[in-house]
Amino acid sequence: MVMRKLCLCFALALAASGRAFAVIGTIDDVPSATLLLPYFEVDVARTDGVNTLFSINNAAAAAVLAHVTIWTDQSVPALAFDVYLTGYDTQTVNLRDVLVHGELPQTASAGQDPKDTISPRGAASQDVSFASCASLPYAKPALSAAALAHLQAWLQGMKSPTSGTCGGSRHGDGILRGYATVDTVNACNLFFPSDWTFYAPLLTKQNVLWGDSIYLNAGEQFADGESLVAIEACATCFAPGAHTFYGRYNRASAADGREALPTTMAARYLNGGVFKGGTDFLVWREADSAASGYNCYFKGPPSWYPLDAVQIAIFDEEEQPVVSPNCPSSSDCGQPPLIANEAQRIDVSSDLLTPFDFGWVYLNLQHPGTAYNDAHAQMWLAARMLANGRFSVGMNGVALDNANDPIKSIIPIP
Repeated sequence: MVMRKLCLCFALALAASGRAFAVIGTIDDVPSATLLLPYFEVDVARTDGVNTLFSINNAAAAAVLAHVTIWTDQSVPALAFDVYLTGYDTQTVNLRDVLVHGELPQTASAGQDPKDTISPRGAASQDVSFASCASLPYAKPALSAAALAHLQAWLQGMKSPTSGTCGGSRHGDGILRGYATVDTVNACNLFFPSDWTFYAPLLTKQNVLWGDSIYLNAGEQFADGESLVAIEACATCFAPGAHTFYGRYNRASAADGREALPTTMAARYLNGGVFKGGTDFLVWREADSAASGYNCYFKGPPSWYPLDAVQIAIFDEEEQPVVSPNCPSSSDCGQPPLIANEAQRIDVSSDLLTPFDFGWVYLNLQHPGTAYNDAHAQMWLAARMLANGRFSVGMNGVALDNANDPIKSIIPIP
């Protein structure tokens, strides 16, 4: 399948080493206005269990304010906080610190840090003041015990002790699951992107952020990682009705001006040789609508759970294909949905049931019911290849289309 590129317009991003050109509509590693961590895991009990870290970096000399949103794996916004970056700054977010200990990243703009000790400015960097951040607890920002209990319950798929609702999938293994977004904003705030009326005036189109992720398992002594998904903004590239990253929250008005992700991606898998641990896919998907906490009798938000797929095709290295079974939510064929949530880890062998040891997977994860009146929902795919605790390899998948120029056919596999 030939990868198709959508060239709506060109964006010029100013990087530290000079000028970098990028094509809006083609997801590439360039400074952007939004970053996506497509999936995270944090062991709530074991200090040597799984953990996820990610960095937020500023590619420009000018200071910038980054707004982080933590979402459950079923697209329920759960936590928001701000990270101030001086010029060329970098901040690492350890999700165990945030989600288990309740310790938020400590940063401060010039107005709250007059002695330049919290967020020091480098010789080539700017440091400005955001008056909107004055009321935030910069000395040692922390979550209350009640907020932390609520957050941990939702991210484990359990009933919140404060709201009495659920917000994520339940696995019963003590692992917090979800995904994160990072946006450039013009003021400190506690809104979510799903609070569009209030969030829209704060969102900016500064293509200056870049970052990376680290998936750490100290107990098994290995880690891997990849670049965060860079989502560029363009003020003139998208007309109402076009797909944009946050379009489901603004009724497809394209007001966010952020490029869309693919609907179809591919990645290799290795389930043998030195990679006896097999291959996991980390999959992020666009759900049908903004979700909030729901009645715990349901397994997910009733408005969209579980998510369907158009085609999941598995190939070996001799191009022999099979189609992985997938049942739409409207029918019952004895096979549970394969990729039901907005964010998840999928074992290629046990979940996709590949009969091959080596090959690649084609994922067309379009589904009906999005805010755009079509089925061209966005997705992202990353692969993790494991060698039984010896080492692992992480890499992003390959985009085969874009939600504004989607694949509209299926591979004819008997």
